Amino acid sequence: MAEAAVDKGGFWKTRYSIILMCFAATFVCYIDRVNISVAIIPMAEEFKWDLETQGIILSSFYVGYMIMQVLGGFLADRFGGKIVLGLGVLFWSFFTIVTPWAAFSGMLGLLIARIGMGLGEAVTFPSVYSLVTRWFPVHEKAKAVALNASGIPIGTVFALVVTPIIVTELGWEWAFYLFGLVGVVWYIAWHWLVTDKPQEHPRINATELEYIAANAPAAGAIATPPMGEFLRNKALWAIIVAHFCNNWTLYVILSWLPKYVNDGLGVAFASVGLIAMLPHVTSFFCLNIAGNVADRLIARGLSVTFVRKLMQTIGFGGLAMCLLLITTVDDVWSAIGLLCLGKLFGAAGIGGHSVNHMDIGPKYAGTLMGITNTFATLPGIIAVYVTGYILQVTESWDLVFITTAGVTLFGMVFYLLFASGEEQFD
Repeated sequence: MAEAAVDKGGFWKTRYSIILMCFAATFVCYIDRVNISVAIIPMAEEFKWDLETQGIILSSFYVGYMIMQVLGGFLADRFGGKIVLGLGVLFWSFFTIVTPWAAFSGMLGLLIARIGMGLGEAVTFPSVYSLVTRWFPVHEKAKAVALNASGIPIGTVFALVVTPIIVTELGWEWAFYLFGLVGVVWYIAWHWLVTDKPQEHPRINATELEYIAANAPAAGAIATPPMGEFLRNKALWAIIVAHFCNNWTLYVILSWLPKYVNDGLGVAFASVGLIAMLPHVTSFFCLNIAGNVADRLIARGLSVTFVRKLMQTIGFGGLAMCLLLITTVDDVWSAIGLLCLGKLFGAAGIGGHSVNHMDIGPKYAGTLMGITNTFATLPGIIAVYVTGYILQVTESWDLVFITTAGVTLFGMVFYLLFASGEEQFD
């Protein structure tokens, strides 16, 4: 394969617009996902939900999210990430907007709305991976994935800061109405700015098109993916386990951090969003730095396998240490400071398991992401519910953090043993 070190086609590349729109989709995905983590505080008071019930409501989203992962990835690889992600955003935006009506209709209606949101959001990352693997050269993929992933903390921060304001000024229902409409606006821009493949884009210049063709390994639509071969591969299982363990921490923090700040640290509801956003702000900056570091190490000649394992070990090892240290402090700023430090370390995983799908099977990146994200959605159901149960029975936040650290360390060891940066599936 020809290797072009520099794309000299001008400062702004068409592929940058593609990844910015993907970032925007991830941002919308997370403002719609996270707002209920704040809104559930007044909702629980109004509907008299105990902690276990709140855990069921929060985790029900991930039922739909898990069901659609593999199919969403296959559809994105087969028919294109543009149409699949576009329809997904419209689908989950609808269920976001109808959430208040569903809540007033009863628990069944609310659970259906949350599962519907999950079905729509499930196609996000498989679709983005399918687009990135076709639009970005090998040595730019970690940066692209990092920028897209930084929509997670930014969307989370936005929801944590803005949702309490909306709830206070307009009522909790409006957090769902307003956030749901954002996805409709996004879809209009997506329709005009994005294509599935570089050669289909009407405004891409010839220099960039030639550069991508020489350096991006994925090409064309795929046939039925070899699922049996996938699931027998140790390198893929290394990603699956790391993704599962990564999301255990992610979903516990996304779903329960506002509650921890409010109840565990004694912060008033009006200030919950401002305090809880700090680890996510840290994550935003560190994700993009880590993605650049990983790409630079590969560009300098280090093996892809070594870089992936190094980044993942730093990420999980540092995060687990910080989670354990949280159990030794009891004041707000020490606890939040350690969570921020944990996010700093954890961001390194973006150069590890997060982009590893594109190394081992570039043509099947969306499908592989769908497979690993199916397993990685289980923490959204198990960890979110278990955390609520632990708090209901023991009232111990320390036990929550110790459990999360243990899961993280297991993921570090497994990935170190079995991961690979070499192509596994042609």
